[in-house]
Amino acid sequence: MTRLQGDNFDHNKLVFERVSEMAQRKGCTLGQLALACVLHQGDDVAPIPGTTKIDNLNQNLGALAVKLTVEEMAELKFLASFKGARIPEQILAHSYLDTPPLSSWKDE
Repeated sequence: MTRLQGDNFDHNKLVFERVSEMAQRKGCTLGQLALACVLHQGDDVAPIPGTTKIDNLNQNLGALAVKLTVEEMAELKFLASFKGARIPEQILAHSYLDTPPLSSWKDE
């Protein structure tokens, strides 16, 4: 996993720390921050978290209370710059992933 190797690891660790700091400032978990970020993308975008436990569902629902400013959304967009492949090439070559690149998402 190239995201966890060499300079990529150091860069990605810094990104993780910055996002964790924001979650701490907002008084929420990383998962709630991630869900809140998706919820703030617009009315035509919805997160689909999966869980089999009521406690996790309740934690996910806590994302509805997380309010993000335009500046915080811009910071999260800036921070969404992990280095290295998300999935090893050997696996990606045999998958049907067709997620559009972040650059194609609409800006608010």
